[in-house]
Amino acid sequence: MTPRIPSANSPAAAPDPARSAELFAAGDGAFAGFVMAHLDGPVLWLQDRQSARDTGRPWLAPSRQPVLLMRPSHPRDVLEAAEEGLACHALSAVVAEIHGNPTVLSFTATRRLALRAESHGVRLWLIRHAAHAEPSALRDRWRVTALPSARNPDDAAAPGVALWRVELLRSRDKRPGAWVVSHEAGRKDTAHRLHFAAAFPDGAAAAADGTKHPRLVHGQGGRAAG
Repeated sequence: MTPRIPSANSPAAAPDPARSAELFAAGDGAFAGFVMAHLDGPVLWLQDRQSARDTGRPWLAPSRQPVLLMRPSHPRDVLEAAEEGLACHALSAVVAEIHGNPTVLSFTATRRLALRAESHGVRLWLIRHAAHAEPSALRDRWRVTALPSARNPDDAAAPGVALWRVELLRSRDKRPGAWVVSHEAGRKDTAHRLHFAAAFPDGAAAAADGTKHPRLVHGQGGRAAG
């Protein structure tokens, strides 16, 4: 059964992503906007070969943040470059896209990344494409999926503001939940903004491996990220 989508006008508390997080992408490109809305400085963006082939170049403009895009061939090279990037204090974040479940992406590898992110204060986003959940030392696990866009108030035949289903599947310091999020794309002089609407009211967020989490948290108040 398709869950009822709450109104995007019902504000809810926006959970702050942890210093290190993995995000399971749905293949619709929504993850890029969600990640960009949380970036506030120079970014190292990495893609392994299969991620680049399947999803193409991430749409990163317009952006106020300088973005260095690199496409290492093998997931091993992505992980090595991510570790080096997390030690660079000139960066605000490292985004690493990895396809599938390569053996090099072990629990030990995620622990190394998490420790590097925490010790150097550089945010890590590990983007998982066509992957199933495995043990991870990263503090948060997210999933972002595109929803039908909001109604365009000026043209009923045109798409409106982008809407996403954003799920926090696992976290060390936050309860799991699922929200409708509207995305307001930034311009050169403004940041991307996310507006968290009311949580999905009638179910548990399905984890990337198909397991269920406890009842969703209903936030109160409103805030925008970015």
